[in-house]
Amino acid sequence: MKSEPREVRTPALAGIACFVAVSFVALFRLGRLGPLDFWWWLGLNVLLAAGLSFAADTGYPASLAADLKSGFARKAGLGLACAAVLYAVFAAGRLAALKIFPFAASGIASIYCLRSQAGPARIALLLGLLIGPGEEIVWRGFLQEHLGRKVGRTMGLVLTAGAYALVHAGSGNVMLVLAAGVCGVFWGMTYRLFRSPLVNIVSHTVWAVGIFLVAPL
Repeated sequence: MKSEPREVRTPALAGIACFVAVSFVALFRLGRLGPLDFWWWLGLNVLLAAGLSFAADTGYPASLAADLKSGFARKAGLGLACAAVLYAVFAAGRLAALKIFPFAASGIASIYCLRSQAGPARIALLLGLLIGPGEEIVWRGFLQEHLGRKVGRTMGLVLTAGAYALVHAGSGNVMLVLAAGVCGVFWGMTYRLFRSPLVNIVSHTVWAVGIFLVAPL
């Protein structure tokens, strides 16, 4: 029997949203926290935010488990297809951005400079096992889901996608903010269409590993 997520009260939802916003803005503004480089700090942010999400919605872990058990192959295939579509969108967007924005090349190069803070194996493991899955668990599966219940599915998508883009503004990199905005809208629409965290997790994880490590644009 599928476990349904329980209702999350507005103060708790707002508190978690504020924590996510502050922790991500600080991350992109500062780049590292003491001994933690960008990748360890991002992983820590995601882990803490996911823990708060599970604490606020005690039915969420069981709901995630049920999603994993139901039609796994089909959902994984949809996630792979979505990752391929998003990669194609970014490939086309990169060509357009380089022609339109004079700062595009330096902005894109700055994003890829983040790879210098860790080896490819650690980045791949963090993206694949923690960051990719965790961001979808927090951003779409928790924040978009519960915002949608309170303000409507469309507005929940818009607010979550907007916040996802804005927290990247701490980097001062316009290209990163635009990229995050595209991702936020795409994964928000994916979640609204399929209502499956697994589809989003596969899409986010495969796309992130692909675009950062396997076939950078």
